[in-house]
Amino acid sequence: MKVLKILEEVKLIIVDLEVNLGKETRSAPTLCASYKEKIIPLSTAHDGRPIVMNKENSIELI
Repeated sequence: MKVLKILEEVKLIIVDLEVNLGKETRSAPTLCASYKEKIIPLSTAHDGRPIVMNKENSIELI
C-alpha cells in the first residue's frame, strides 16, 4: 500500500444513521466522513462492518 494524497478537507464524524432492512428500520451511531457537503458512511449501520470510503455510498446533506 502507498499513500497517494492526504485529503485535508475531510472531517471524521459520528452520525445517527437510519437504514431500512426489509420491513425493519434500524438506526445506530455510525462512523462517517464529511466530504464536499456529503456524508460517506465508513461502517455499516446494521452490523458495524467497515466499508471503503466510496462516493457511491454518499448521502446528500439536506
